[in-house]
Amino acid sequence: MKTKIVCIFILLLIFTVSAEAQCAMCRAVLESEEGQEAAKGINNGIVYLMIIPYVLIGVVGYFIYRNKRKSGASKEL
Repeated sequence: MKTKIVCIFILLLIFTVSAEAQCAMCRAVLESEEGQEAAKGINNGIVYLMIIPYVLIGVVGYFIYRNKRKSGASKEL
């Protein structure tokens, strides 16, 4: 079971899709610019800000898992 989860995780990392996270208003304004450097920067910033909540939830989930596991091991003793 554990190897299956690891294989799925590796496949998800290999087959990533680039995300375009601009809203319609931002896209309309930034597409008219030449060079598209500001558009790329704003898109990267939006994606960066989207990642932070998922990382925080993962860290909190890990600590909850670790505490539950530790308390279960202490009950067995």
